[in-house]
Amino acid sequence: MHNTKFLLHAAEQYGTPLYYYDADIIRHQYKRLVNSFTDITIKPKYACKANTNIHILKLLKAEGCGLDTVSIQEVELGLFAGFQQDEILYTPNCVDIAEISKAVEFGVHINIDALPILEQFGSKYGNSVPICVRINPHVLAGGNSHIQTGHIDSKFGISIHQIRHLLRIIQLYDIQVAGLHMHTGSDIVDPQSFIYGLDILLDVAKDFKDLKYIDFGSGFKVPYKPGDVESPIEEIGRQVSIRFKEFCTEYGKDLELWCEPGKYLVSQAGVFLVNVNVVKQTVSTVFAGVNSGLNHLIRPMMYEAYHRIENISNVTEIERVYSVVGNICETDTFGWDRKISEIREGDVLAMYNAGAYGFSMSSQYNSRLRPAEVLKDGTELKLIRRREEINDLIYTQMLDK
Repeated sequence: MHNTKFLLHAAEQYGTPLYYYDADIIRHQYKRLVNSFTDITIKPKYACKANTNIHILKLLKAEGCGLDTVSIQEVELGLFAGFQQDEILYTPNCVDIAEISKAVEFGVHINIDALPILEQFGSKYGNSVPICVRINPHVLAGGNSHIQTGHIDSKFGISIHQIRHLLRIIQLYDIQVAGLHMHTGSDIVDPQSFIYGLDILLDVAKDFKDLKYIDFGSGFKVPYKPGDVESPIEEIGRQVSIRFKEFCTEYGKDLELWCEPGKYLVSQAGVFLVNVNVVKQTVSTVFAGVNSGLNHLIRPMMYEAYHRIENISNVTEIERVYSVVGNICETDTFGWDRKISEIREGDVLAMYNAGAYGFSMSSQYNSRLRPAEVLKDGTELKLIRRREEINDLIYTQMLDK
């Protein structure tokens, strides 16, 4: 999927560590998603927590995508990137009413997922500001437990068992509910998980007479390793389209269907490039130590996520077993016991599926600098974020004069 020549050129021109993204792959994923839904109005909102680089946001806006945000700062980034207010959905969690009020001032769609906040919102705004309500359908779906968000012990959403309480608050404060929302988790491969959750949401929707849209979240899985399964997006789109169209007929009008792909759009477009500092053999393991660490790509350590690792500067049939580790003063392993083309000091390693939750979860741990980002669009390679410098570590600190 990625051209090794471009990867090596990027590493040579901009240095490593380096995040590399391919615009054509992002466009392909977006079009594949949209084309999977038929005879309904599907309006994807990119879950920008996956990657908030302004150039990625502008690229998806140009394709016709909206924006899903989870903080007021992401709302501001979206507006800065050129999204219109009505293209942005703001879905916070455990924030105070003051931050939600800022989102109201910005004029974006507001999604509320807690009854106490809903009461505060109703008391302040009444029916003057339409909202969306996030429902927790109590569906256990997704990969790692850290990314399962729709189960009974989740902090996200208003439980389906609290619907009567929800309706009383809405009636008491005369709140306008324009949309209903859910998100069950990430890395879902079974279409029935979406249908089951959607059916629960549509059943709740019968109690709301003036809806304009239903948002069934996302969680589409992308393949990470050879032979890995992925969400059958065409089948999901087909089944969801049929079920949603049936509901709209029952409801008496056509609603918009929203979803919030994040990883699905950008993960496969990204490659994280590093250089090998040292090949170190111990009594039990051969380590390939690289010039990065969990401060730049934390997913393997946080989620036990698998990222395929390839030696792109020494592609041979000779493979050895390596554990690829970072340079942080902490256990930071990118991959244990991987069969990789023989690694030499100075080689460039590529870690794939790095477009989502890579740079966006990076840090300055150990006071190391965050990497640069580049975007390949056709044959053009463009720097879209410069590499940090030492002044970036000092800039926000209050120094004595």
